[in-house]
Amino acid sequence: MTLAHGVTGDGPAVVLLHSGVCDRRMWERQVPALVAAGYRVVACDFRGFGESPLPGERHNDAEDVVELMDVLGIGRAALVGSSYGGHVSLEIAARRPERVAALALLCPGQPGHEPSAELRAIGEREDALLEAGEIAAAVELNVETWLGPDAGEEARAAVRTMQQRAFDVQLAAPEGAGRREVAVDLSAVGAPCLAVSGGQDVTDFREIGARLPKLLTGADVRHVELPWAGHFPGLERPEEVTELVTGFLRETYPAV
Repeated sequence: MTLAHGVTGDGPAVVLLHSGVCDRRMWERQVPALVAAGYRVVACDFRGFGESPLPGERHNDAEDVVELMDVLGIGRAALVGSSYGGHVSLEIAARRPERVAALALLCPGQPGHEPSAELRAIGEREDALLEAGEIAAAVELNVETWLGPDAGEEARAAVRTMQQRAFDVQLAAPEGAGRREVAVDLSAVGAPCLAVSGGQDVTDFREIGARLPKLLTGADVRHVELPWAGHFPGLERPEEVTELVTGFLRETYPAV
C-alpha cells in the first residue's frame, strides 16, 4: 500500500514527514511557502495516521517513504521532519544517503534513543488512559504536553483533531500491526542538516537536537534552539519557522 499523500508545486522535491501525534495536515502553513520558493512538495501520512490505515503486519516507515518517492519518480529529495518524522528522516538519510539532498529536522527523534524517565512517564500515562477508554483525556494529555506556551487555540485545535484521528486509526488496527525497527549508523548521513530544538520542549528532544552535530560526523550540521518553542514550533509560530526552513533549503538545496 502506498502512503496517503498530497503533491503540490514543481521543482526539486521536498518531502514533509509528520510527528507521531499529528499527520500531514500539520504542514498546511508550510506547503504554500515551499511551493512559492520553487519546490515540489510532498506531504504524506505514515501508516496509522491521517488517511493511511495500519496493515495487519509489521512495517517500516522509512521504507514506506522511499517506496512513495519511487512511485512519484523522485530520485532525491530534501526531507523535513517533525519529531518522529525527524527520526524517520534520519533513518532514510543513514540507510539511503543517495536519496537525501538535505535534512531540516524540527525537534527530531533519533533512531536508537533511549527514552528518559520523563518521556517514559508520558507514554505510560497515555497508555493508562487509552486502556481505561479515556480517549479524550489521552488526546488532551498530548495537546498539553507537546505544545509550548506560544501555541494559540488554532494550533491546539489542530493537534487535538490529528491526535484523535491517530487514536481512531490505531485502536482499530488489525492484530499483528506495528512498526519494524531497523538499527542504523548515523555516521553514514551525508546530507547538510538543520536541527531545530525548542527551549520549552521535553528534555529528550532538546538533547537530541544538541547532540546531532556530534553524531552526524559525515554531515554539515547546524543546531538552532528556539527558546520560546515547545515540541511543535512549526505550529506554534508557523511564519517564523517556515522562514527558517525555507532559508536553509534555499542555501543547501536551491530550487533554481
